Amino acid sequence: MGNVAVLMQGSGHQVAGSDKGIYPPMSDVLRDADVEVFQGWDEEHMQTFQPDLVVVGNAVTRGNPEVEYLLRTRFARSISLPDLIGSELLEDRLRVVITGTHGKTTTTSLTAWLLKQFGVDPGWLIGGVPRSLSSGSELGNESSPFVLEGDEYDSAFFDKRSKFIHYRPDVLVINNIEFDHADIFRDLKDVKRTFNHLIRIVPDNGVILANGDDPIVQELLPVAWTRVLFVGSETKNDYVISSFEETKEGSQFVLQGPGGSSWQYITKLKGHYNSQNSAMALLAAAYSIDSEDVSGFLEKANLDSYTGVARRQDVLFESEHLEVIEDFAHHPTAIRLCIGSIRNCYPGSEIVAVFEPRSNTSATKVLQLEFTQALSYADRVLISPVHRADFYSNEVRIDTGEMAQVLNRSKVQATAFSDKNALFKNLAGLDRDQQRVVLLFTNGSFGEPLQNYLGLLHGKG
Repeated sequence: MGNVAVLMQGSGHQVAGSDKGIYPPMSDVLRDADVEVFQGWDEEHMQTFQPDLVVVGNAVTRGNPEVEYLLRTRFARSISLPDLIGSELLEDRLRVVITGTHGKTTTTSLTAWLLKQFGVDPGWLIGGVPRSLSSGSELGNESSPFVLEGDEYDSAFFDKRSKFIHYRPDVLVINNIEFDHADIFRDLKDVKRTFNHLIRIVPDNGVILANGDDPIVQELLPVAWTRVLFVGSETKNDYVISSFEETKEGSQFVLQGPGGSSWQYITKLKGHYNSQNSAMALLAAAYSIDSEDVSGFLEKANLDSYTGVARRQDVLFESEHLEVIEDFAHHPTAIRLCIGSIRNCYPGSEIVAVFEPRSNTSATKVLQLEFTQALSYADRVLISPVHRADFYSNEVRIDTGEMAQVLNRSKVQATAFSDKNALFKNLAGLDRDQQRVVLLFTNGSFGEPLQNYLGLLHGKG
């Protein structure tokens, strides 16, 4: 919401908004953009600002005082945030929409960055903090492509369509499809349904870049009405990723195209999944510039100086024997792939996975088995208390104690904690002479207990 508010203010609109607990850096970004912020929700805010249009975020529910005032008086038109983006920000621009259960933020950020490196002035809207771009949002030139994350989450309490339906892509990336967002979707079939709806609105002069190694993606594609190109490691794909190698400094791979053409890339990003993200970004950028001749772009493109997105394999501490790395991964597949990559890059090190069940999917039992299996790729597992545990009934809430028992039976040292401070105290007590990598998995924050642990490692505790 904050990034879109800044973009709308920058495009000539007068913008204000209401929220509770806005903190830096977003509070500073809004202030610098002259966006007025009302603390909390009260119908007086509506009466004071007198908006012509009200944008309702998907976290807002019935019972909110401003929503009730809006519905009661009908004094202004209201729409969802994705509807605003699709109808106001994107307008007549070529739309590059990056979708998938994993990798959206990295791929979106990299696509926008590649376009800038090529001399194009794109717009973008990114859900994370890109290190290689000036901000998470930019209008760019109106004649240039606009790149944005296509989230399958719903749009608002009155609009249960997935956000990406509003974006009407010209270049669509489908990086992978798995079950997630258990609070929104009933099952994998339900997730496939919304992706199928998205595929149906790609125009005949558009292009879909799809993960040809993903069996779920392959169930939905190809289609007759638009061009579909498959990307992946298997040789049957239109674009094939090969010769992948990785170290703790980064990775390299070769992208092979139709007709025997190939291009080699070196990147600071680790993990084979990031070679897939990178290949998708390269092709999305290339096809958004010239869909008939992409080889010129791919020949000139260079990934060397791209530095990624915050909280994706961030190194928080490094010493001779220990590295502490934070990753946003909050789905079993992402956790498994990240652990596998770190094991490749740090051979001989003990891998310790610290997992916080925090998202609406990970905090419930729906994928408990899959989370347990993903964490089993580590040598030691410390499981944090469930975030907002009281929000879930005992029947619904993930059973971290049971997870630890299963992991211990499979020869992985695992402990479920009822207190974060106790978890990090246990972590701090591990033998410091052993080669070890600590992987922190949360889509939120471990907060003060983590900061105390890092302070101790830096000799401040």
